[in-house]
Amino acid sequence: MKRKLLFVLVVFAATVVMMAVQKPVFLAYYAAEAAEAGFGGWCRVLWHGLSLDMTVAGYVTVVPLLVTLLSLWVRLPQRLWRGILTGYFVLIALVTAAIFAVDIALYEHWGFRLDSTILIYLADPKEAMASVDFWLGVRQLLLFALYAAAMIWGYRRVLRLFDGEPVGGLGALFGSLAMVMLAGFDFLAIRGGTGASVANVSKVYFSPVLFLNHAATNPVFSFLSSLGDHKDYAAEYPFYDEPTRAAKFEALRGNRPDSAPTRHVLRTERPNVVVVILESFARTVMDEQVDGEPVMPHMRRLREEGIWFENFFANSFRTDRGEVSLLSGFPAQTRTSIMKLPGKSRSLPSLARSLDSAGYATSFSYGGDLNFTDQASYMYATGWQELVWQKDLHFATTPSDWGYDDAVMCDWFADRVIDLDRRGEPFLAGLLTLSSHKPFDVPFEKFENRILNAFAFSDECVGRMVERLKASPAWDNLLLVLVADHGYPYPRSLTYNEPLRHRIPMIWTGGAVAAPCVVEEYASQIDLCATLLGQLGLPHDDYDYSKDIFAPAPPRKFAYYTFNDGFGVVDASGAVVWDATTQQTVSGDDPELLEIGRTMLQTTYVDISRR
Repeated sequence: MKRKLLFVLVVFAATVVMMAVQKPVFLAYYAAEAAEAGFGGWCRVLWHGLSLDMTVAGYVTVVPLLVTLLSLWVRLPQRLWRGILTGYFVLIALVTAAIFAVDIALYEHWGFRLDSTILIYLADPKEAMASVDFWLGVRQLLLFALYAAAMIWGYRRVLRLFDGEPVGGLGALFGSLAMVMLAGFDFLAIRGGTGASVANVSKVYFSPVLFLNHAATNPVFSFLSSLGDHKDYAAEYPFYDEPTRAAKFEALRGNRPDSAPTRHVLRTERPNVVVVILESFARTVMDEQVDGEPVMPHMRRLREEGIWFENFFANSFRTDRGEVSLLSGFPAQTRTSIMKLPGKSRSLPSLARSLDSAGYATSFSYGGDLNFTDQASYMYATGWQELVWQKDLHFATTPSDWGYDDAVMCDWFADRVIDLDRRGEPFLAGLLTLSSHKPFDVPFEKFENRILNAFAFSDECVGRMVERLKASPAWDNLLLVLVADHGYPYPRSLTYNEPLRHRIPMIWTGGAVAAPCVVEEYASQIDLCATLLGQLGLPHDDYDYSKDIFAPAPPRKFAYYTFNDGFGVVDASGAVVWDATTQQTVSGDDPELLEIGRTMLQTTYVDISRR
């Protein structure tokens, strides 16, 4: 019985080692790029890469575990059991070696680890092979053969531990229970741990140096996890033929050459910039009162003190999509999230990259797990130099299910901004709050309604953070942007697709703001990048969808958002909501707004297909 258990454990451990050995080979293959990492960098690549190595090992171990479980009860010849396992291990070795050999060669040309993109080229094998240099083919075949042979040799040694004799009786029963327990641990390895985020490429990202993150990525996981992403995005919403779509979008694009100069609302062109993304801060909650007492008194006060955007909307209903809209000026999608497609999200423009090129230091902070929905992968790939999150923070208080609450994080973040200001270099600092999220469990008691109570808590924390910044020298040259990641269905009578569900607050405050004002133009999260960069006098030519809110028309000012099966468009003339399932409008009948929505949705997916 002990041999059976040991066999399963050794299969898992041996597979982890076989996957981990790919990393020093990859680093040696690209020695020039790896030279600056040093020994410590190589060690960090191995350490951080273990997460996905164990996930792949978990998948590989499933079949040996099931075979071992069956062998407790079923009597078959040892030769047959071993033949089944040998065939399985040979298949695993050949597939792994093929993926690794192809991946390590393509990285030089693609700049990212192997994913389902290769299937596009394998659709025409003759053309694909025509671009392969003869000696490159020979070299990669040798690498494939050596690695496959090494894996097969290793698995054959592990197979010596296998015992196919049935146990029977109580021994089989207890052995089955032990196997079930091992299966539980194997599931955790496959899932990527017990945290909120499941296994994804972002799990291994740890450095602003993208090459090191790529070196830590398991190519087998990268390829297999992206297989479902291989689809024709451009064909998702074929409203118009391509020339018509392009012409219609040209009239809507944000970086048009005929745009007039922006109206400046800041008193300095190079302020330090802080963007605080407020979890689920809906306009309906901000406007709510309980017995005459505002739920968000601090947001209401800040609205009067700074620049208030009266008609501002979220582009989606999820944090990952809202973040991309805010930080990259890229519209949210209906049934997918580009943040979860690392091979595509890395090519997006970003506020961090734009400000980095202007000499700004960039950092983003979150009290929870930035591996969730591939946030870390997206942020490192789009130019954020430093990410600080739960694994880096150590407070006396116990974190909630989502991470450290807003009271802890807002106090810490205020100190961080003050410290960044002391360094004397321009900076962009981001923070994502988390307490105003289900299960709404906060150390605060003000309202009986748990939802409103949690929002009141976050409002209190943000208000206190702002007051601390006001009292510091950092305030004088600070532009603080407070903006929600998405709305919230409050009251419950709000339908998921109506405009009010997506209306959110955005406030610009800080010593860099010239004077308080109310902005009446209709806009959405995708417009933040162009608007902010326009105020800083920085180019925003690569933000096709982002419009400078302070620039006179054209283009037309509107707010666009998506939900799982459709879109909405809102402007001063009204609103239209279109449902993809029924292929008809749910509300509104303005043909111009409907055309805008269709153009934006189709263009977004055409854009994704090209990345």
